[in-house]
Amino acid sequence: MLWVFLAALFAALAAGVPVAFALMLCSVALMVSLNMLDSQIVAQNLINGANNFALMAIPFFILAGELMNRGGMSKRIVQFAMTLVGHVRGGLGYVVIIASVLFAGLSGSAVADTAALGAILIPMMVERGYDKKVPTAIVSSAGIIAPIIPPSIPMILFGVVSGVSITQLFMGGIVPGLLIAVGLMLVWFYMSRKETAELPPRKSVKEILTATKEAGWALLMPVIIIGGLRGGVFTPTEAGVIAVFYALFVGMFVYRNIGPRQLYDALIRSAKTTSVVMFVASAAIVSAWIITVANVPQGMTELLNPLIDRPLLLLLLINLLLLAVGMVMDLTPTILILTPVLMPIVKAAGIDPVYFGIIMVINLCIGLITPPVGTVLYVGCGISRISIGELVKGLWPFLMVEIAILLLLVFFPQIVTVPLEWLT
Repeated sequence: MLWVFLAALFAALAAGVPVAFALMLCSVALMVSLNMLDSQIVAQNLINGANNFALMAIPFFILAGELMNRGGMSKRIVQFAMTLVGHVRGGLGYVVIIASVLFAGLSGSAVADTAALGAILIPMMVERGYDKKVPTAIVSSAGIIAPIIPPSIPMILFGVVSGVSITQLFMGGIVPGLLIAVGLMLVWFYMSRKETAELPPRKSVKEILTATKEAGWALLMPVIIIGGLRGGVFTPTEAGVIAVFYALFVGMFVYRNIGPRQLYDALIRSAKTTSVVMFVASAAIVSAWIITVANVPQGMTELLNPLIDRPLLLLLLINLLLLAVGMVMDLTPTILILTPVLMPIVKAAGIDPVYFGIIMVINLCIGLITPPVGTVLYVGCGISRISIGELVKGLWPFLMVEIAILLLLVFFPQIVTVPLEWLT
């Protein structure tokens, strides 16, 4: 049954069928092989897939990210980071990473983070004398921090499919996200040590305080979201609503960059993005249902049964699988397809489902910057107008350190689980 499902899925994708329709086609193929084809079942599960309260957080966080971009929050975050480290050797690279961490607490989307910061910082680094592939590589590799640090759209999807607490997933992503940022900084420190460009002067205390005041409203938002979730004040969906109203208030009345036209554009763009994500999520619920009916998870569990008593080896094998799949499939459909298959195996091996969800999201985020199907790669290339091949040449040191951090989290799960116990 698994081979029927995968063969139909990859055949549809190879033929250029959109992901949502490909998921439904492979579900139909599996139903035919089980001699239980019924269009009503497909339609009912498609509707039920979208009719999920937890999924409501996705359109709210998408809209919040759009409002933040148009409201000027991203520019002020970049300026704040510039005042802190813009004067040191390789300062702009550190600005990219720091701004990515701060913006990750606002957007929850790697594509949005990369597009917003890349449009500002790639031209600045090129003007400073860097080859285009270098700033594009660091912006792209730092962009994947966004879906790891809360709020995170992929973690919402994983929580919905697996039944794991989304709040715990959010809290568990904080330390790994910061660890990836530190790893990228170490790589950039090594790469930029021979930089000979003239450095700008150190900012005065007055300039730092001014930049902090300007960015204060933007910096406060992650504190509100994480603090509210940590304190149990609101749910992830309610956090999305609060993020929208906060971004709208700041953009319209504080920074005054959002008018009727900008608000209309943000609503239209958010609606288009949401429709794609929700359609894929609904189609994946159809696949998840038929996979369960066909006993595919049980078959996978029996296949991997010799490794059930060796959770570390099992986790390494699963991560190799996810890295391979992430190279040819986007993050969202991969989470929605593989989570129902892998969760029974993970639970049987005694692996913490929250910890596994964080590892899975990090692994598939790395897939966003691996060719040939790396969504963030295409965004970076579109901004800097270079080829994928050129970008990969500058990307590999950052990619290697992110994979190394992933392995570190696999071998030492306490890095995730110990802070998670305190945060939740």
